[in-house]
Amino acid sequence: MLHKIIGLTVRDVRFPTSLEQHGSDSMHTDPDYSAGYVVIYTDCGLNGFGLTFTLGKGTEIVVCAVEALAGLVVGKSLEAIVSDFRGFYRLLTSDSQMRWLGPEKGVIHLATAAVLNAVWDLWARAEGKPLWKLLVDLDPKQIISCIDFRYITDALSEDEALDILMKAQEDKQQREEEMLKEGYPAYTTSCAWLNYPDQQLEQLCTDALKSGWTKFKVKVGADLKDDIRRCRLIRKMIGPENTLMIDANQRWDVAEAISWVSSLAEFKPLWIEEPTSPDDILGHAAISKALAPLGIGVATGEQCHNRVMFKQFLQASALQFVQIDSCRLGSVNENLAVLLMAHKFQVPVCPHAGGVGLCELVQHLILFDYICVSASLTNRMCEYVDHLHEHFTSPVVIHDARYMPPKDPGYSCEMLESSVQRHRYPEGDVWKQFKNQ
Repeated sequence: MLHKIIGLTVRDVRFPTSLEQHGSDSMHTDPDYSAGYVVIYTDCGLNGFGLTFTLGKGTEIVVCAVEALAGLVVGKSLEAIVSDFRGFYRLLTSDSQMRWLGPEKGVIHLATAAVLNAVWDLWARAEGKPLWKLLVDLDPKQIISCIDFRYITDALSEDEALDILMKAQEDKQQREEEMLKEGYPAYTTSCAWLNYPDQQLEQLCTDALKSGWTKFKVKVGADLKDDIRRCRLIRKMIGPENTLMIDANQRWDVAEAISWVSSLAEFKPLWIEEPTSPDDILGHAAISKALAPLGIGVATGEQCHNRVMFKQFLQASALQFVQIDSCRLGSVNENLAVLLMAHKFQVPVCPHAGGVGLCELVQHLILFDYICVSASLTNRMCEYVDHLHEHFTSPVVIHDARYMPPKDPGYSCEMLESSVQRHRYPEGDVWKQFKNQ
């Protein structure tokens, strides 16, 4: 079968998470976790599902961008796409008129991610494999053929990337079996959203510790005295032996970040995440240099536009932890480039997954990274948030604070149609009730 694509739909799906302060941080105080949700239809009845993550308002803009890209997808066959995936990626990202809206950044790149995520989901379903297994089983040369190396060859050539993949073939089967048995280590952000009251924070930490969690992230950045109090509370609860990370979500200027984080150093955070503007590569480098004597690394990436920015972050030694995002970058294709660059620069990858569907997606990428690229778990973990998984047909499975590899074919981002209908904005029942209040 050629799996000819005969249609593409996109819907605005929003969840009112702001009502209970889920996802709240110092810059995004009232997020409604949302998605531009894409379905690709083929002539043989097999569908592909994809999404990109948003925070509520503006999702309708992403929907318009997806619709603008649809004409580049409909009419093509899956086989034609995957036989020249690099070319298809470049088709979507380099349309001579639409690239002016980016290029490869902002709303148009979020839309590109949603479309490409659906294409990858379709490919995995056509092969009858979960996406991570599809990637693991691909020949290294085929992996390379999916990546657009334009603009990054000064940091990573195709030959270097292929060499990395070839070297990782050794003991690959052993690592795959290890993941199937033990899972990939995770950390939790769900205990310490910024606007959670102390009682809720304490209860969530207590429950998490009982469930085997040992790595915790705390939102900071709004008020230093309150940050000190909350970090002291959480460090006391989790003990000195467990891992603590802090996340400012781009709140500070460079000097302010250095001063603020230095005041929190007594709580021994492994990293400070997004200390300043996500575009300020040299600012991150200055913060990294200043905090190194304190043993605190810098993590960023969830709002890093593209592989070119990651290249510069790595070249400038501006981060100690790479945080890929399955919907910010250009889907699997661009994330593969970043995984390979991170390995060359010997910087561990700890994916961002705070948002609807992001855990479901990124688990596939980090499993591939361990099995076929990095072959290391040192200082590596994948974010987990315990929100909205019930709306997916193949929700993540966490066991003993580890992601267990998905078994169902696809990219794990198909939503239950009943959930989509209830949460469609603005006509879904969930949103109608707010209009009637």
